[in-house]
Amino acid sequence: MSRIIYTATDGTVAIIIPTGDVNDAIKDVPNGLSYKIVADSVIPIDRSFRNAWKQNEENIETDMTKAKEIHKINIREARKSKLAELDIEFQKALETSASTTDIVAKKQALRDEPANSAITSASNEAALKAQWNATILGTSPYKS
Repeated sequence: MSRIIYTATDGTVAIIIPTGDVNDAIKDVPNGLSYKIVADSVIPIDRSFRNAWKQNEENIETDMTKAKEIHKINIREARKSKLAELDIEFQKALETSASTTDIVAKKQALRDEPANSAITSASNEAALKAQWNATILGTSPYKS
């Protein structure tokens, strides 16, 4: 089955999935935007970095700069609850005069995770996904 792809005005890749003849769906492409009719197989199955897709003629590629930012957003989201839990542990430790050293180290590791140099050096989606530190962040948001 064919699809219509085009780059929307916000820079994202838009995909039109026709319900009938693909030529009848061309009217749904906004005026002034160029489009390509492509095979369904051109559309990536993995949508982990959907908002980082870019159109390259009749193909869809991942803009790795955008994908890295999406990955960092996922990290920041995953660490919110973990930092909140550590804040509670920290307060309890202060109240009982217990050591806070381990708690402070865990919090710092969570804060440092978006700046991990391996994220910067990732050259494709698989390499980027591999940079999810499950030990610190918990279960990866990416499908295996």
